[in-house]
Amino acid sequence: MFPRKLKNLNLFNEGSEYLGQIAELTPPKISHAMEDWRGGGMLGAVKIDHGLEALEFEWTIGGFSSQVVGQMGISQIDGVLIRALGAFQAEDTGAVSSVELVMRGRHQELDFGTWKPGDDTEKKVKTVLTYYKLIVDGRELLEIDMIAGIYRVNGVDRYAEIRAAIGG
Repeated sequence: MFPRKLKNLNLFNEGSEYLGQIAELTPPKISHAMEDWRGGGMLGAVKIDHGLEALEFEWTIGGFSSQVVGQMGISQIDGVLIRALGAFQAEDTGAVSSVELVMRGRHQELDFGTWKPGDDTEKKVKTVLTYYKLIVDGRELLEIDMIAGIYRVNGVDRYAEIRAAIGG
């Protein structure tokens, strides 16, 4: 009846835990690249699906992280593994759900923010992704592998037939 609310979160960067350092995160937006098409005899335009838009993950940490700085400019397109976990609790039943994001990519942007003695310092990181998986209570809801052409929703691979048609 009531929505599940985020009660706490954690982040792992290449296995290093950021508990107590992760301030906030913005999960990737899933957006289809679409184009208007209006053919002869049609009353109006329809949107034609051309696959997915690029995936971006933004996260903020407190303090300073040498690890993130050391990952900047990494040459591998999927060179950084990030895992984020959130604990969501239902206010009516008290039941807790685990929501897990598994992502691979590389950092596009590192914003060191403003430094002022005695004030909080936060660093914002934008990581562009080649891989994304969303798992809720151990159940895979979404898996996107941009390089392998996998787009699985609730266990159904939306691009399996397309990959098969091109010999993949």
